[in-house]
Amino acid sequence: MTSTEPIAPPTWGARVRRIALPVVISVLAVVGSFGAANGQTDRRDGDWFMVVLLLIGSVSLYWLRTHPIPVLWATVGSTLVYMLMQYPYGPVIFAFVIAAFTVIRLGHRLAGWIGIAALYVGHVGGRLILGINEDGVYQVLLVGTCFVVLGFTAELFRAHRDRVIAAARTRREAELRKAGEERLRIAQELHDVVAHHISLINVQASTALHLVDRQPEQAGPALAAIKDASKEALVELRSIVGILRQSDESAPRQPVAGLERLEHLVSRTSRAGLEVHTIVHGDPQPLPTGLDRAAFRIIQESLTNIVRHARANAATVRIQYGEEALVLQVDDDGQSLTGPPKEGNGIIGMRERATALGGTLTATRTPAGGLRITAHLPL
Repeated sequence: MTSTEPIAPPTWGARVRRIALPVVISVLAVVGSFGAANGQTDRRDGDWFMVVLLLIGSVSLYWLRTHPIPVLWATVGSTLVYMLMQYPYGPVIFAFVIAAFTVIRLGHRLAGWIGIAALYVGHVGGRLILGINEDGVYQVLLVGTCFVVLGFTAELFRAHRDRVIAAARTRREAELRKAGEERLRIAQELHDVVAHHISLINVQASTALHLVDRQPEQAGPALAAIKDASKEALVELRSIVGILRQSDESAPRQPVAGLERLEHLVSRTSRAGLEVHTIVHGDPQPLPTGLDRAAFRIIQESLTNIVRHARANAATVRIQYGEEALVLQVDDDGQSLTGPPKEGNGIIGMRERATALGGTLTATRTPAGGLRITAHLPL
């Protein structure tokens, strides 16, 4: 896949480093080779062609980051010609070592090893062909060993670089996954809050419109319920929006919603015309924040679905505190239907909440044909 994002220009520091490497290596190679020639009377004296060979390898390092493999072959060729022409031993090898090391470290392993082998084999074979035999077997093996050490050292750095890149990629993926989960959680919160309160407001508004002409004195409670529902919706929405604006990690990361608000939820839903009965089995106990919030939202969304879709008069909320799990069951006496219920966004969202905690949620029919939501949330 080709990226369409613009490539950022190199920084001033990067440009300096890119230029500094070939300049420094060129100076070292030229000065060092002429200096080494003083003690090597059996080698050819330095001349202009020796300087050209040294500069080919050294200057090519300027393109090492952008074209590593061509630069490697430029250093192999210039170094091999230099050695076969019997110019003085010295820092001529620097450019090749840097190029081979970088190529392997960047992941071009095959090209790097082929370059190392080509220089070594070309040097040994070229000397045999040209009849240059002053070096003994020991020196030939020593040079080969140095080349192998160079390759394995580059491999160690390459492996370290790959581990660093893999670790950074893993961290990035974890951050993206965490951000996605956070967005999903906030979306679920928004859906539950908005759907619940808007449903109650819609029911109460319909009641008020029905009573305003016939029994205006009874429209007051419905309008008061609309006011309370809208006020609470604004409070919860403000809390959720505050999470999105939150930059301090020590601050709360989610709105406070738990089973301690169940009585208020039941009272508010009852004012919308749905009679809600609550049955608790077992001894209530403090719950983890995530579990407590999920349990409250599942009950809230279940009651919201009943108000919006079930045409029911009553609902029953059962909460069972077990040793290993919290079990929730919400039934309604709505339409007497058969067959599995249709699952919309509400039921899907509730199931995602339960699954995120390692639990399960099912939507089935009651014996009378109403809807039954059952959630098992492990403690």
